[in-house]
Amino acid sequence: MATKQDQRIRVLALGAHPDDIEAGCGGTLIKYALNGHRVFLMVMTAGEQGGKGTARKREQQRASRHLRAEKIFWGGYPDTKVPAGQELIRKIERVVKAVDPHFIFVHYHDDTHQDHRHLAVSTVTATRYTRNVLFYEGPTSQNFSPTVFVDIDPVLQKKINALKAHQSQVMKTNIEGLTIVDIIRSSAHFRGIQGRVRNAEAFVPLRLFINIQHE
Repeated sequence: MATKQDQRIRVLALGAHPDDIEAGCGGTLIKYALNGHRVFLMVMTAGEQGGKGTARKREQQRASRHLRAEKIFWGGYPDTKVPAGQELIRKIERVVKAVDPHFIFVHYHDDTHQDHRHLAVSTVTATRYTRNVLFYEGPTSQNFSPTVFVDIDPVLQKKINALKAHQSQVMKTNIEGLTIVDIIRSSAHFRGIQGRVRNAEAFVPLRLFINIQHE
């Protein structure tokens, strides 16, 4: 008989920069972790265009503790220079092989930031043998029309705390008087209304299997 530990779901979330994952699917990851499942992160850059890279990596480490992530895999690319193509695909494939995730979350491919686009498109190829792959939205996503929703109202404050761990980024929204926390709260409320709950994260599935028992 399988043990309880054997039945834990493995979740891998990919983001181009520190704080992308927390903004896009942090609440969902926290819910998985609180239910005893395993969370892993892959972050492609240190986000040095938005601040000192070493500081941003420390912030990501702090944020990962709020998400209860087991490990961060770093891509090692310069910010704004995440390449689309075979090199990135192979790097993602190595992490996918190491984690063997049941679920993968990544940026939506229609995005005004090239790092987000390149990561999303390369992930489609690198995760072709993963059953469940879902795209999350961020502030720079375009034409995002979700059909999958996760009620994050019980963990919204925990998601906000994870975002606040990226202290250097909270005020960097290019919108006067609006913090990233304000934006994420608004997004959660809007997607919650769409899903008929108070607060939600929303996703566009590449593939989503339902009503199955995982290994």
